[in-house]
Amino acid sequence: SRPSRLTTLTTRPRHRSEPQSRKSPDSPGRFTWLTQDAYDRLKEELEHLSGPARTELAKRIESAREEGDLKENAGYHAAKEEQGKQELRIRQLRHLLENARVGEAQVDASGAIVPGMVVTVDLAGDDVTFLLGSREGAGDSDLDVYSERSPLGAAIVGQKPGAEVSYTAPNGRKIPVKIKAAKPYTG
Repeated sequence: SRPSRLTTLTTRPRHRSEPQSRKSPDSPGRFTWLTQDAYDRLKEELEHLSGPARTELAKRIESAREEGDLKENAGYHAAKEEQGKQELRIRQLRHLLENARVGEAQVDASGAIVPGMVVTVDLAGDDVTFLLGSREGAGDSDLDVYSERSPLGAAIVGQKPGAEVSYTAPNGRKIPVKIKAAKPYTG
């Protein structure tokens, strides 16, 4: 199952009590733009998973352990597997929140495309509009999302509307792309 989709990338100031990103806005590195609402929901999910949900799962594991032989105890193994998935999600959320920027994506002064922008391109004669960024960035919208590390994303980052570029698809074909428009994602 897919993690819940969240609304991200609209302007709203960060609360003073929230952790600041370790990277300055001008430093290179990986970060995700989040709206305050998305940040708050992810933080709430983290608090639930690392608090009440973790306690409940520990009780289920202990209860299953008391049933006897662990080698053939399906309830125990299912709970341990769920615990592993839950701990992974906790680590993912911590990393995401530690590396999040809350507010609207900063537009490059030169007009170049950066993560957090909605981009429209002509791709094989069809107009395709997508968010350049992460799934968390798309929120509840129906926008497709392309990572800035994907072949298409990497080809357009730093480019401006009107530019014609190409990228190599996974099958090895060169695919031409004309960038038609780019604007900050506002949710």
